[in-house]
Amino acid sequence: MPDFVKRTKTMTTPPKKSSTLTELRDKIDKVDQQIIELLAKRNAIVTDIAQRKRQDRTPIRDTQRERQLIGNRRQWAVKKHLSADFLESLYRLILWGSRDRQASLRVALPLSTKSYRVAIIGGCGAMGRCIARLFDDLGHDVCIADLDTKLTPAQAAADADVVVISVPIDSTVKVIQELGPLVQESSLLMDVTSIKTQPVEAMLKATRASVVGTHPLFGPTVHSMQGQRVVLTQGRGDQWLHWLETMFQARGLITFQATPRQHDEAMAIVQVLMHFSTEVMGMTLNALDVSIEETLTFTSPIYLMEMLMTGRHFAQSPHLYSAIQMNNTLTPKMTEAFIQSAKQLADIVSRKDTAAFEEMFVTIQKQFGSFTQDALEQSSFLIDRMVERT
Repeated sequence: MPDFVKRTKTMTTPPKKSSTLTELRDKIDKVDQQIIELLAKRNAIVTDIAQRKRQDRTPIRDTQRERQLIGNRRQWAVKKHLSADFLESLYRLILWGSRDRQASLRVALPLSTKSYRVAIIGGCGAMGRCIARLFDDLGHDVCIADLDTKLTPAQAAADADVVVISVPIDSTVKVIQELGPLVQESSLLMDVTSIKTQPVEAMLKATRASVVGTHPLFGPTVHSMQGQRVVLTQGRGDQWLHWLETMFQARGLITFQATPRQHDEAMAIVQVLMHFSTEVMGMTLNALDVSIEETLTFTSPIYLMEMLMTGRHFAQSPHLYSAIQMNNTLTPKMTEAFIQSAKQLADIVSRKDTAAFEEMFVTIQKQFGSFTQDALEQSSFLIDRMVERT
């Protein structure tokens, strides 16, 4: 057949009908359903792994296995022409969920663990409910006592093996003084307040029971306790301290010990100074009568991140933050240092003293050391995830 006849036939073949947008989206939905079904299948295998790990007393986290898995998945991604960084982010989230699932199945809880009666004083509050879930997940008999509950705090404190004080900071010492004498000598009295010196001293004076001060370094709205941190400050009783450390770690928390003084000095920076800085930012924007919505039209990722943190701060309880800042004995020192630093920087900028500014900048760079590069890398990851959401 002559070539021109072949070309003519080709030209007269009707073009293949392209799929509509709705049809293509239907295909995406079916693929996503398959992905979710596979994740459910993976989760079922994780459940089997959890049972095996608990029987064999194998730790939940195997960092070597995780590194190998991430490296392997990155290679798979490249072969399929996908972003290796994207796949790594996805699998880190999957692994985090896997660890949380294993912790909820009590993998790290010793098989011989005894169930205790745990009373949460102030258990109707947000943090009280969070701590109640933690001990309930670990198989303990949890009871809640609050201002309006049928079970009174006094009844709960007298009957429980573990008494957790989870009330507002400025009420903590008073509640300890009232309930401490009721706690059995063989029991544990603990608190979850973000100030440690005064509560621990009050518990030691108010009871002959074992005493541990704790501070969960997270809020009650966290999606998971996996990888969150909690400070333990020993007061009295090594056995209960070890038990509490085991319980927290079994639920996926990272624990470390400090003296009450060490804790409060650190919180003067981590909480007082940072909260003060955030509140100054909010007050300044208010004084300038700034429209947050208008500024977000021009937002950079860094400004958006700062505004999210500032907005998050002011979305919460003013009573909580006033108590944190006004009950730390080092607050005056922190606020004065902040004010003096602000004045010094304002003077440098107003004089347009570039040399002084650069000297200040380099001095702080040296103090931060290698953390600046870690911060650059990790904040870039956070910015990417934040931009994806927005």
